[in-house]
Amino acid sequence: MGIIDVEDLKKHFPVKKKAFSKQEWLKAVDGVTFSVKDGAVSSLVGESGSGKSTVARLILRLTPPTSGKISFQGNDIQTLKGDSLRQFRKSVQIIFQDPFASLNPRMTVFDTVSEPLKVHKLVDRSGYGDYVVNLLGKVGLQADAMNRYPHEFSGGQRQRICIARALAVSPKVLIADEPLSALDVSIQAQILNILQELQRESKISFLFISHDLRVVRYFSDEVAVMYLGKIVEHAKTEDLFNNPLHPYTIELLSSAPKIKPDGKKRKILKGDVPSPINIPLGCPFHPRCPQRINVCDQIVPEIKRLEGRLVSCHLF
Repeated sequence: MGIIDVEDLKKHFPVKKKAFSKQEWLKAVDGVTFSVKDGAVSSLVGESGSGKSTVARLILRLTPPTSGKISFQGNDIQTLKGDSLRQFRKSVQIIFQDPFASLNPRMTVFDTVSEPLKVHKLVDRSGYGDYVVNLLGKVGLQADAMNRYPHEFSGGQRQRICIARALAVSPKVLIADEPLSALDVSIQAQILNILQELQRESKISFLFISHDLRVVRYFSDEVAVMYLGKIVEHAKTEDLFNNPLHPYTIELLSSAPKIKPDGKKRKILKGDVPSPINIPLGCPFHPRCPQRINVCDQIVPEIKRLEGRLVSCHLF
């Protein structure tokens, strides 16, 4: 059990290609199970469209699941109401991918960062100023930023404001949904250092969503690999990077660019990701898998515990 436990989570969106055509379903998340441990950094990785951001929205209760269960500290979040739901909202915060779109352009930095304090009534109105200055200092911004608007800041500075806003309510879990992808590489390093320092000091649990494998290896304690709405492998970070088991994980890691080439030929995963509306029978990865066997075409592999990790593959 972790601070957040996800069990057999599914989210299927209705899709109609034509006015009178048969109802079809886009399986964005299709039976995901994992836990975010208290005080640890858990990462979700995978190609674009694998369902990572949908999982984040489901955990935050921004969209209802088709089926499955999400528990926060042992309580089913779908049953939360009133004060218990307010407490959950306070405890689980998110940093969105796009710092340009996630800030209200008509609100000053002071208004943006102090708004959670007003909603949750955490600080007396007279103490807002000092509290906001302290939060801005934690993310590397000066006090004179309080009265400025988002358009006056760079992308990296806006993301720092978003982090300060998320930290305002002292959350127990911080979901970071591709928080670095819209930023330059040098700025990415600064933001990552801020997140790492915050995690070290406050022991916040992180669900870190990214497709940048270098960042994931540097920042994470555990990694879950997603493909077409399913988790195909889940392991401790160093175990997964040093000895990947699932063919998709092997191909994903080998395709990542390396600063210092190790002499091995870089593999490029062949074929396109199948449509989540028409997921292939059997293992969803089998049309692209270099290690495919006959059973892969017909039977969906169960996720099994092996060598201290979870892997979903008929080869094991």
